[in-house]
Amino acid sequence: MNVVIHPTYFPNIAHFVAIANAKHVVFEVDDNFLKQTYRNRTYIYGANGKLALNIPVIHSQKNRQKYRDVKIFNEENWQSLHWKSLLSAYRTSPFFEYYEDELQPLFNTKPEHALDFNLKCFQVICDCLQLELNTSKTKTFQKLVEDRTDYRHLVNAKKEVSYKFETYTQVFNSKHGFIPNLSILDLLFNEGPNALNYLESQTLIQL
Repeated sequence: MNVVIHPTYFPNIAHFVAIANAKHVVFEVDDNFLKQTYRNRTYIYGANGKLALNIPVIHSQKNRQKYRDVKIFNEENWQSLHWKSLLSAYRTSPFFEYYEDELQPLFNTKPEHALDFNLKCFQVICDCLQLELNTSKTKTFQKLVEDRTDYRHLVNAKKEVSYKFETYTQVFNSKHGFIPNLSILDLLFNEGPNALNYLESQTLIQL
């Protein structure tokens, strides 16, 4: 199966289920940037429940701005905030220390463009998962695609649907129960080397 999908900030489980079960992944890079999507947002499991991590971006004065042109607002020290949030949420998880050294350098840089940074984060996650993929990027935007499965709708954070994903043990499970479809980081820190098996065994069946 060939899929087309948006590169997002540490993609959620639904994104990675689609990606892990694909033969070829085409990244949509020629679309317009929209607010309130996973392009610059991810959700983790904090002590108080679901926690959003947002990358601040510089919004153009123009009505439409290409995703690939969107710059990150690095005047805010968001990298430090995100890393501290991850430490607080996952330092007691079974596999945080296992992946810490690979992930921390991402938060020690000041990336210029959101798309480039998301693709870099994605590659690091694939290395952690030991997931080898055939990938390419779109050259033009097509509203309808015929030769591949279109998963671009998964980028919408506000129109998210619920999927029938199996549960796994999360750090604050006893406090707030299982929270599905969080960032891939949640699965990675809790399941470690089993994360890829989990992704390959799931399907995008809506509840």
